[in-house]
Amino acid sequence: MDISIFYSSEQHPIYPYLLRWKERNKNLHKILLTNVKSELLGGDILFLIASNEIISKDTRLRFKKTLCIHESDLPMGRGWSPAVHLILEGESIIPISLFEAEDKIDSGDIWKKDIIKIEPHELFNEINDKISTKTIELINNAIDKFDSIKPEPQRGEPTYYPKRHPGDSELDVNKSIKDQFNLLRISDVNRYPCFFYLNGYRYKISISKF
Repeated sequence: MDISIFYSSEQHPIYPYLLRWKERNKNLHKILLTNVKSELLGGDILFLIASNEIISKDTRLRFKKTLCIHESDLPMGRGWSPAVHLILEGESIIPISLFEAEDKIDSGDIWKKDIIKIEPHELFNEINDKISTKTIELINNAIDKFDSIKPEPQRGEPTYYPKRHPGDSELDVNKSIKDQFNLLRISDVNRYPCFFYLNGYRYKISISKF
């Protein structure tokens, strides 16, 4: 198959997983892995993975299908960083949806749903590994069942998560580590590290197991 995968940033933690997937499958498919929209010339499937950019309908029509993967039980949890929001809400089961891209964000027909179980001790790298591994599974599922899948429309009233900003990673020095553990463990130390202010200075903080 002729497959394109569009991502927004090489700094996103899923990028190494996409590189490994491309290397493993380079003899089975024609694969383009890119973050340049002008390179999306057409093919069988366009996957939008960890993409925060709008891909126009004109571009999508160059492909037989354009598919997205989103860590929520769509139509619940449309919007930004759903897995992060769910963990901050105290959830340990993260739904994940494979669906068709449409003009209205996160609204397309569903191809497959699955879940990811997050243990209460797991940190960012462990959580990301589970999400990225499941994402690769869904990519493979879409390719394997491309000719037989019967998509289903989303059902129910949608809910939306807002975009998170670097300031959302601020810790409260007057709260306990236990009370803020979920925020600590979902923060990307390279892109959105946790921080706090004390005695007129700003401090960055990270967490790891040893």
